[in-house]
Amino acid sequence: MRVVNVCFHGIGAPQRRREPGEDSYWISRDVFLGVLDTVVGRTDVRLSFDDGNSSDVEIALPALRERGLLASFFVVAGRLDRPGSLSRDDVRELHDAGMTIGNHGMSHRPWRGLDPARRREEFVTARTVLQDVTGSRVQDAALPLGRYDRAVLHELRPLGYRTVQTSDRRWAHTDRWLQPRFSIRCGDTVDSVERDVLRRPPVTSRARGALVGTVKRLR
Repeated sequence: MRVVNVCFHGIGAPQRRREPGEDSYWISRDVFLGVLDTVVGRTDVRLSFDDGNSSDVEIALPALRERGLLASFFVVAGRLDRPGSLSRDDVRELHDAGMTIGNHGMSHRPWRGLDPARRREEFVTARTVLQDVTGSRVQDAALPLGRYDRAVLHELRPLGYRTVQTSDRRWAHTDRWLQPRFSIRCGDTVDSVERDVLRRPPVTSRARGALVGTVKRLR
């Protein structure tokens, strides 16, 4: 089955200092709520949140509950309990509400080119931290900044992750290990998301997106 994975980052006013370039992925509360209203009842849409911002529990969680929606939250383990980021209690609240908790690494650095010690910290230690918080297995991972190559995927495969989420802007197959996603950006509107993300792309666009993913996997 074909699905579209929609990814959010920060919502509303930031409560921490943002990393360079991160402001491009911060959206208003109104746009966020409008997108949620658009996807209610659609079985071909999956929602996720990256970075573990405090807006995940302050804005996103109540809105999801009101609409009967579920989502995956990919948390940067090294930011837990920091101002503007999720606390351990917040992560437990998301988990207890039926949300999926996934690994987004320890420090939000790209996973390409890491030495073995840093790979272990990002792939294994960060996941262990989140599992200790929730008391449940963490089975999904999202690639920080969407960057990956053949070596990253080769290292992740044997670690038992159910899915690995990318930032490749194309529709996905539900049964694939690698799951491309569309990140919602600060310039997006509800109309543009409906037109450019939620509408099934033409064959030419699908072929181009598949080629980009192949190049990344093989490089």
